[in-house]
Amino acid sequence: MLTRELIAKVRKLEIKTRKIVEDIAGGAYHSMFKGRGIEFSEVRAYSMEDDVRDIDWNVTARMGAPYIKKYVEERELTVILAVDLSGSVEFGTTETDKRSKMAEVAALLAFSAIRNHDKVGLLLFTDREELYLAPKSGRFHVLRVIRELVGCEVNGRGTDLPRALEFLSRSLKKRSVIFLLSDFADCGDWEKPLKLLARRHDVAAFRVQDPLEYSLPCDPVIQFADSENGGLCLYDAGNDIYRAVQESLRKETEDQLRRSDVDMVDIPVEKDVVPPLIRFFKSRRLQSRRA
Repeated sequence: MLTRELIAKVRKLEIKTRKIVEDIAGGAYHSMFKGRGIEFSEVRAYSMEDDVRDIDWNVTARMGAPYIKKYVEERELTVILAVDLSGSVEFGTTETDKRSKMAEVAALLAFSAIRNHDKVGLLLFTDREELYLAPKSGRFHVLRVIRELVGCEVNGRGTDLPRALEFLSRSLKKRSVIFLLSDFADCGDWEKPLKLLARRHDVAAFRVQDPLEYSLPCDPVIQFADSENGGLCLYDAGNDIYRAVQESLRKETEDQLRRSDVDMVDIPVEKDVVPPLIRFFKSRRLQSRRA
């Protein structure tokens, strides 16, 4: 049900993000993603001017003469926003919690996509699939996406990232660009399903974290309650155990993403989201040019 408060939040987020989409997207949005830009059209007989690398050897063997694959420019991308809404993303020690920051990043990506006439889909997940919106284009659809990002009430508290990745592998028939937004806390064994997904789709991960996840304040002993399983733990801020644990978890996430050939962008909740996004898109543009 739409309340005045929810409508106001959606409108505020729309206004805020649309103003900076030009800085994010620029004029080369389609050139930022590997393996995109063309789609198979048909096969035709080979001619001397053609590149031999385009020969379709299966068709050639059947026909007894060389045939090549013909491609056409793909004018429309499919963009999927896969957003973690588990209990840990509600955590926040600043003015903005992780869920709100994820909604802001996702809105920027969504408006960048529709600016280029792309389709946008949404998966909200916890330890289950909370909501899936099939990819569509247009402003009204994106506003629905933002409304769900801001106001969806979830049933799960834990995180089952492997399940979400497997759901996308089953559901997406066409090659897509997948933006995965999560804090990657207690996500389970997700490297294998991520590798399988990244083989067929272009996946980028956005890790959203609170400053307390980098370092502790000066209080001598701090008690934490796990927002996903309800467990309690104590940390002594006077030693480096907490910092070492967090650094180990961060490095493990980074290693798994790197082994899966997935780019990662860090999004601190206390900072502006625009600079890291611009750096990401510039980096992807350079990668595309080199390729």
